[in-house]
Amino acid sequence: MGALCAGHSRDTLDRFSDRCLHVSPCLSDPARRSTCCLRIALVMLHLIYLGVLFVFDKDLIHKTKEEPWYTTVYLILFAATLAQYFITSGSSPGYVVDAMRAVNEADASRNRASITSKQPASSKNGDVVIAIDSLQGRGTIAWTKLVMDMYPSGTSLRGVTCSHCNVVQPPRAKHCHDCDKCVLQFDHHCVWLGTCIGQGNHCAFWWYICGETALSLWTGTLYIQFLKSDISKPWWLYAIMILLLATLFFCLIFLLLLLLFHSYLILTNQTTYELVRRRRIQYLRNIPERVYPFSRGACRNLYEFCCAQRSKYRMEPLPTGQELEDKLRPYTCSDVLSCRCCC
Repeated sequence: MGALCAGHSRDTLDRFSDRCLHVSPCLSDPARRSTCCLRIALVMLHLIYLGVLFVFDKDLIHKTKEEPWYTTVYLILFAATLAQYFITSGSSPGYVVDAMRAVNEADASRNRASITSKQPASSKNGDVVIAIDSLQGRGTIAWTKLVMDMYPSGTSLRGVTCSHCNVVQPPRAKHCHDCDKCVLQFDHHCVWLGTCIGQGNHCAFWWYICGETALSLWTGTLYIQFLKSDISKPWWLYAIMILLLATLFFCLIFLLLLLLFHSYLILTNQTTYELVRRRRIQYLRNIPERVYPFSRGACRNLYEFCCAQRSKYRMEPLPTGQELEDKLRPYTCSDVLSCRCCC
């Protein structure tokens, strides 16, 4: 009888699981399922910190009635931070295969327009179709030429071709084994976001860290004010508040360090991968540590990071020998006055 009940329960569980996978096919992928669970946990953690304040902090409720703008601004920051989290997690980091497809389509369109304009008026449509079909393989050649022009002459094609994606990688691109794709200006794979951080979403990632840091700092201040208030509190509430505040403190330290680290990377036009694995990257291993080969000055780097990202697939060529020599030259007073270090 027990075995029959166990078998029936197992069948019911299997049917429920199949129904869930049918409604949400993405849950069948273990990686996506893990990412989904992390997202739910992160949202629940935010709601717990917010809920404890508004349930037990009577001073905050009273202050909200007297000065509603204070709580309104806090709730706007709370909602904006969560919205920025989902925007960043759902954005593309800029995959190499997408950039290659865009280049191929642009090249095919140019070739098609060129052939159509050169075609005699008396020619048949079939001839035009044949001519266009003969150019379908030129897109890959166009991408290869575009990328190889970014490397020094004599660079081997095999040395810059990804062994997993079988695509020619531009400088600063790297294959992510979690996403199983090559990413432009690969920074790192963020487990909490469930996506890579690259050229396409690094700016959104920085703004998310900035919002999360501000939210954590404000929430920590509210928790400290609640603990210092004269409101009588049971011992278990004290224990919960102190535990939450201690956890928030460690998260805030981590967020501050992460924000400062990525601000430094932005000002010097580097990525986490380039900084950590500099000696393993072929085109960076012979460059001195204090030289930032892709930097154009702090102000120019900041402008291009925040304001000049017109295309998700913007790629940077490797600097020439003369450019590296200029970067090796130490700064002088005239360089500072002429803004060499910041523009």
